[in-house]
Amino acid sequence: MTTDNPFSADNPFAAPSELPYQLPPFDRIESGHYLPAFERGMAEQRAEVDVIAADPEPPTFENTLVALERSGRILQRVSAAFFNVTSSDTSPELQEIESTIVPRLSAHGDAIMLDRSLYQRIQTLYDQRESLGLDAESSWLLERYHTEFVRAGARLSDEEHVRLRELNAELAGLATDFGNKVRDEMKASAVVVDDVAELDGLSEDTIAAAEQAARDRGLEQGHVLNLILPTAQPALASLHNRALRERLHTASVTRGGRGDEHDTTDLVRRIVRLRAERARLLGFEHHAAYQISDNTARTVQAVEEMLAKLAPAAVANAQAEAEDLQAAIGSEFTLEPWDWAYYTERVRRERYAIDEAELRPYFELERVLRDGVFFAAGKLYGLRFEERPDLPAYHPDARVFEVLDHDGSPLGLFIGDFFTRASKRGGAWANALVPQSRLFGTAPVVVNNLNINRAPEGEPTLLTLDEVRTLFHEFGHALHTLFSQVYFPKFAGTRVPRDFVEYPSQVNEVWMLWPEVLENYAVHHETGDRLPQEIVDRLQAAKQFNEGFATTEYLAASLLDLAWHTLTVDDLDAMGDQPIDVHAFEAAALERAGVAVPFVPPRYRTPYFAHIFSGAAYSAGYYSYIWSEVLDADTVDWLVEEGGLRRELGDTFRAGLLSKGGSADSMQVYRAFRGRDPLIEPLLKRRGLIAVP
Repeated sequence: MTTDNPFSADNPFAAPSELPYQLPPFDRIESGHYLPAFERGMAEQRAEVDVIAADPEPPTFENTLVALERSGRILQRVSAAFFNVTSSDTSPELQEIESTIVPRLSAHGDAIMLDRSLYQRIQTLYDQRESLGLDAESSWLLERYHTEFVRAGARLSDEEHVRLRELNAELAGLATDFGNKVRDEMKASAVVVDDVAELDGLSEDTIAAAEQAARDRGLEQGHVLNLILPTAQPALASLHNRALRERLHTASVTRGGRGDEHDTTDLVRRIVRLRAERARLLGFEHHAAYQISDNTARTVQAVEEMLAKLAPAAVANAQAEAEDLQAAIGSEFTLEPWDWAYYTERVRRERYAIDEAELRPYFELERVLRDGVFFAAGKLYGLRFEERPDLPAYHPDARVFEVLDHDGSPLGLFIGDFFTRASKRGGAWANALVPQSRLFGTAPVVVNNLNINRAPEGEPTLLTLDEVRTLFHEFGHALHTLFSQVYFPKFAGTRVPRDFVEYPSQVNEVWMLWPEVLENYAVHHETGDRLPQEIVDRLQAAKQFNEGFATTEYLAASLLDLAWHTLTVDDLDAMGDQPIDVHAFEAAALERAGVAVPFVPPRYRTPYFAHIFSGAAYSAGYYSYIWSEVLDADTVDWLVEEGGLRRELGDTFRAGLLSKGGSADSMQVYRAFRGRDPLIEPLLKRRGLIAVP
């Protein structure tokens, strides 16, 4: 794809945005601006790097590493805006640009990371590191650049460089294809319901949303149940019609593997083989060893040992939960995966008198956001939030808030984009449009994306308990970004190891049921009554309910990820010329790991496991959530012991951990903050995997 729209001074990415906090000027950005900006940005950075590499002066920290940090400003601006939009509000035109530019960006990155002259300057500085007199963050910058260049293949031969570039380019394109297919399949696999009677059990607002979803698709009648990315679909907890539950579950678990135009299994096979080949080229046994060696876990063995501690108890708990559900069903039929959520809610109601449908009127989106999420951040950190409708966002649903610090000084911008739409990828995530950096004097601009079904016009949007948790979770990533106080942009906010990044966001979940916070936001949207204390008590009592299922479905996905990425080139060659049967491989991997529970499917099955196949970030890294939860549970114990929602604790957590970003070794930061290594016992107690004394 080429562009007839040359880069010019009036391109919105030509200079830093003049909007507050350098917010990208989305009201001026058109699709035709992206490709020229990418091309100019890559050319500009390549020229800047050439100057650094060819500098006749001996390498110094300033003329090499600081110069590298300063390079590529146009590319940073366009990349941040473009990939945010393609995740949140894509179009065929943007998808075409993405398919074109991703392999070129891969080649551009390789051209820098495999530049021998540049690497030699970094190696020289690394060899002199003890005598350079660098401060702690600068010393870590040198450490990271050296590590990243070595891991990228800087030491390989010229012939190996050629093959590595080919592998990286093809993998980048395959990952983009996988993500697009999964997104398109989610839309194509939505379940159409002709008879509204089949929706019995769903709330009125959910049925209305399903009707609107059908109209949005151009259907004159009927209802549509849109799919979300994970295997479990929310409607399964409420639908009385068992046949429709089976249809919905089947639509979910067969995505990407039905042999149609959305099938991803060929992409999976190719991605796995190329990643294994690249890992061997870089001196690692397999892709998992390569990925994990630069995370806090360091070794595949360490990850496998932790998961092995959790799996048997989690499966035993899930089996016990299944017996309870079968008892609730009786002898009429045998429990199946599409029955789990429905009968879980029945048992929950009977045991704890908790009904998700009765809870939702207390969880109105606007109230949860302002009087829950923002309120907790105000109490703990002293933050204030002022909506800025005058600032342009990339979609009408996306809302911009200015964040003010405890002393009233400006801290950054927060953008909330909460509703699902066909142009948005599934799941929930956070990303920075502008990273904080003292080098450039920039303050953070961070986006939270969720996929909540919008209520009909004029009606309040009511959340499930899980959606409330997700809102608090993603805002934890936003806080990590907003509180960043680093000099170099490489270390801003959530730019930390993959198995550390979920830790602060998971800590923030604790406030959703914290009494002072819950009382402030859990208000019935019609009556104004607060959530009764007896229900709050039951919610607290039910914290470990269904944890066997939740832990098992998560572990199954994590172990499946490792199974694919511990395959070596020799393993793949030994399988012969026949393509891997993806479904058979998955079944065997789950059985081998001891998590093949028929009624508890993995949170993601292989053909729609976007976390690990539509990009490299979570490949061989889906374990990161529970690895981070060890730190999270340990920290929450500290918060509870010290009194919870107190400014002193917020200031300690902010200064000791959140503000550091990736500017030091993450586990050293944790040890300095907590005063010791993390303990696993708080996590085991939280998930009901050991008895609480």
